[in-house]
Amino acid sequence: MELESYFRFGLALIFVLALIGVLAVAARRFGLGFPTSSRKGKKGRLSVVEVLSLDAKRRLVLFKRDAKEHLVLLGAAGDVVIETGIPTDDFAAVLKDAAGDEPVRREDPA
Repeated sequence: MELESYFRFGLALIFVLALIGVLAVAARRFGLGFPTSSRKGKKGRLSVVEVLSLDAKRRLVLFKRDAKEHLVLLGAAGDVVIETGIPTDDFAAVLKDAAGDEPVRREDPA
């Protein structure tokens, strides 16, 4: 085979891989293959708030159900509920209630 044949093969391979990537991005953007809710037109009671990958095999997932959030550790060995029933109140209001009326002041160590 000549050098020109290898070059054409390489360009064809790059073109096919780029086409697969573009189609994958388009499918994800339009939600093909990833149903978000089985009920159309109604807001679902269950949603994923945040996902944090810890390593290649484990991730933390924060689910929201109604007005509560649940923290779950998903892994290859099994799934563990870390915390359940986390209220979804406004974070600033929770901090204000925790601190009381007086703002927390820290002394400068210097």
